[in-house]
Amino acid sequence: MRLQRCNNLFVLVLLISACGSRSDNTSSGGIPTPTPFQPLTENASDLPYVGAAPTPLYLPSVTPLPPTPLPIIVVPESLPEGVDVPAFTLSAILNPLTGLPPSDPALMDRRPLAIKVANYPRYIRPQSGLTLADNVYEYYIEQGLTRFIAVFYGNDSEWVGPVRSGRYFDEHIQRMYHAYLVFKFADDRVESHLQTSDIAPFLVVPGFGACPPFRLMETRKIEVYNNSYFSTIRWKDCIIKEGLENRRQGIRQGFFNENAPMPELLGTKMFTYYSVDSYNYWLYDPGTKQYIRYQERSDTRNKKEESYDVLMDAVTGEAVHASNVVFLLASHTFSNTFDEEDEVYQIDLTGSGEAYVFRDGVGISARWIRTNKDQPLLLTMLNGAPIYFRPGITFYEVLGMASYVDQDAGEWNFHHATP
Repeated sequence: MRLQRCNNLFVLVLLISACGSRSDNTSSGGIPTPTPFQPLTENASDLPYVGAAPTPLYLPSVTPLPPTPLPIIVVPESLPEGVDVPAFTLSAILNPLTGLPPSDPALMDRRPLAIKVANYPRYIRPQSGLTLADNVYEYYIEQGLTRFIAVFYGNDSEWVGPVRSGRYFDEHIQRMYHAYLVFKFADDRVESHLQTSDIAPFLVVPGFGACPPFRLMETRKIEVYNNSYFSTIRWKDCIIKEGLENRRQGIRQGFFNENAPMPELLGTKMFTYYSVDSYNYWLYDPGTKQYIRYQERSDTRNKKEESYDVLMDAVTGEAVHASNVVFLLASHTFSNTFDEEDEVYQIDLTGSGEAYVFRDGVGISARWIRTNKDQPLLLTMLNGAPIYFRPGITFYEVLGMASYVDQDAGEWNFHHATP
């Protein structure tokens, strides 16, 4: 008992002595560097520990922070003189075609679908799925008629159609959007061209069985030829069943901004006259900041008055609408006299051309540029600055280079014409 007290007293003296002394080992900041406790033995080492250092009983688990992802850059391959835009980036979160979040983020991890949708004969209306597409193009086919090609990426639709035949123009859309091109056959000249090109693996036409997922809409009492619809939802199962390539594509982020631009010109009502059989207009709704589509319901032969109905979507029950409406003037030519007789057009959407952009009730004189063969079009001001679209659906009207336009007090009239 006495020996124990002596030992305790000895340790206490050492501790008091240590607290009262000042070490000569001082850091550059003037703060003493603590010296570890040294055991008082004859063979004491100069090191803090003799042998292996002790292992703490509870070692904290540290999860390293994920590396900051670097933006993937798409460098423009071709820019006209005077156009200066930053390198494009690939969107990681937003739908690059609308500037909005997709209905399901998983939809971004696939190829888009570019689907041909009929606009004639008139009794096939209302069409299905147009308000669920991200971008829609309308262009002249033949005999005074037009057709749509709708690009689906951020949304799915159980019914899209009626699906109709392909044209040479559709190749531009397939390449720009890296899309599966869905159509119901084509003229032999067009089909042969597409089937022998490098996009052949991405052509989707009707077959036998559940894949590809073309179906009749039984509630429509019309001929089978105009009653073929495609399901983007069932297409997922076909991708797996057929082992098709469907990984996420490198589609550049568009320029989007909710702020309305300074008005160059008003753009509240835009008429498009493709022919006496095919004409339409877009009317701006300030409440929704959307342009609503009105479609002709009869021809204007023999001095008949124009007449219109709102173009509806049978799937959503909504009027066809767009945040942005863009008019593109592009070359329409024929490869030979046989194509000319049948109006089998080659529409050139490479290079650049005249354009007009409408958003938020404002009209903008513009220029379209195909900066990359495999990227969507860039729209710029005439001074070369990029045009920012309102987030949402963009609808493109494709017209001939000989087309002409007049406008007054926000009302525009576009007249399609080819050389």
